Amino acid sequence: MKKKMIRRALIGFPIGITIGQFILLLSNLAFAPEGRFSPCVPALMEAVGSELGAVALQTFLCGIYGAACAAGSVVWDTDWSLAAQTGVYFAIVAGTGLPIAYLLHWMNHSLVGLLQYAAMFIGLFLAIWLAQYFAWRAKVKQLNERTKQE
Repeated sequence: MKKKMIRRALIGFPIGITIGQFILLLSNLAFAPEGRFSPCVPALMEAVGSELGAVALQTFLCGIYGAACAAGSVVWDTDWSLAAQTGVYFAIVAGTGLPIAYLLHWMNHSLVGLLQYAAMFIGLFLAIWLAQYFAWRAKVKQLNERTKQE
């Protein structure tokens, strides 16, 4: 299982960077004033001291987050209950994602900001989990029907 985690983490790192860049592009398309491009949150540039340093840190931490999510996905290959798998995976992605979001200034550095970001994170996690659950449930139902026909 350790080799599988390492392999997935190595694949997840560039995927995390790619997803981070895609989200950056979408957020700029949606919120950038007058079509201006902002490579990261101004508070991050101020905290780091330079735009280049802020972008480098953001890119690296997006890769770390992608690696953690990918490596953590091995829990879905275990014989644990669905509740245990979900709980462990949630702990991995939240335990990695929330500190990264805080470091990158993707949330306000206050209790309200943390709670708002956590609520958004939980909502997104739940939406993705439910979509995957119902997709797999439909596939299992389809396979069971095929088995009965044979």
